[in-house]
Amino acid sequence: MKKIMSSLFVLLITLLSIQTVHANENNTNDLSLAESSSSAILIERDSGGIMYEKNAHEQLPPASMTKMMTLLLIMEALDQEKITLDEKIRISEHAASMGGSQIFLEEGEEMSVDDLLKGIAIASGNDASVALAERIAGSEAAFVTMMNEKVKDLGLENTLFQNPTGLPADDHYSTAYDMAVIAKELLKYEKITNYTKIYEDYLRKGTDDEFWLVNTNKLVKFYQGVDGLKTGYTSEAKYCLTATAKKDNMRVIAVAMGAESPKKRNKAITQMLDYAFSQYKTELLYQKDQPVTQISMVKADKNKVNVITGDSISVLLEKGMDKSGIETIVKIDQNISLPLKKGSKVGLLQVKHNGKLITETPLLLEESIQKASVWKLFKFSMKELVKN
Repeated sequence: MKKIMSSLFVLLITLLSIQTVHANENNTNDLSLAESSSSAILIERDSGGIMYEKNAHEQLPPASMTKMMTLLLIMEALDQEKITLDEKIRISEHAASMGGSQIFLEEGEEMSVDDLLKGIAIASGNDASVALAERIAGSEAAFVTMMNEKVKDLGLENTLFQNPTGLPADDHYSTAYDMAVIAKELLKYEKITNYTKIYEDYLRKGTDDEFWLVNTNKLVKFYQGVDGLKTGYTSEAKYCLTATAKKDNMRVIAVAMGAESPKKRNKAITQMLDYAFSQYKTELLYQKDQPVTQISMVKADKNKVNVITGDSISVLLEKGMDKSGIETIVKIDQNISLPLKKGSKVGLLQVKHNGKLITETPLLLEESIQKASVWKLFKFSMKELVKN
């Protein structure tokens, strides 16, 4: 039998200026934002609180915004040490044959993961996307399967991918809402903005094949605080952009799809960002990796292990509102069993407002727990006897 301590406790926090974050309670239909796009959404990154939406669940071609999912799987592979930034990847004939936006890779050329990442994040390289997809999954088709499995893991119901690039294909679609959720997940890897915020750089610098990279997202240069994420364009999708910006400790994500021109697309995003930063702020409840509680398990090799947040946790506040209460609830899974690796999910931290769930964040083990040896269990038992 196993015993878990601290299975449930409630922290009541009183915060200033809070109101419910869901768009239908914020009367966003009265806002004249993103009129130049067919679909749009504006969310706060930590809580996922929706500040504005317009046809946010309409299925549309996402064009190269598809590459946010490609980047997410690349960042996961880096995190799991399946690939490394300095690893050289040999470019296949198939990867080199990609049309559309590209960094002009040649068959048999070798390029580092780091430079290929730049090629995707800055220049939206289709060839770089396929090269990394093949390295991670073995083939482009296998990588697409991984992409759609991740879609299911994220609980997205209106997204289906046919390739890692966003090149036109039947039954390749997503929504502004789903794109925002994928962006939210991608931004958990803080290093991604080290790439997406670069306005210009070079590949193969100093060689005869030097290639100049210029960011397809011009707001990186022309809107203060914007440091990502991904543009998109095809004749069917028209002009699309998922942008993220951070000011005063609040990070927001804005998505616009189906605009008639880059100027109209950027106007829609700019209007949403201006609205977010003028009308809202966030209150940080927990930093990422902050200890929240401890667990203790019978037959474990450690008496107690910290349980930490899997992500930073904030609440979205509208400026100038009355005081209200936020409830945070820690729930530890009663069915976990040994051994457990560092980073294993062992519970959830829920944030509620007036009894309504705002967000849930995974709680993780700060260090691994193994089954204790017979000798260790004997020592633990002796200590307990002495205490008593």
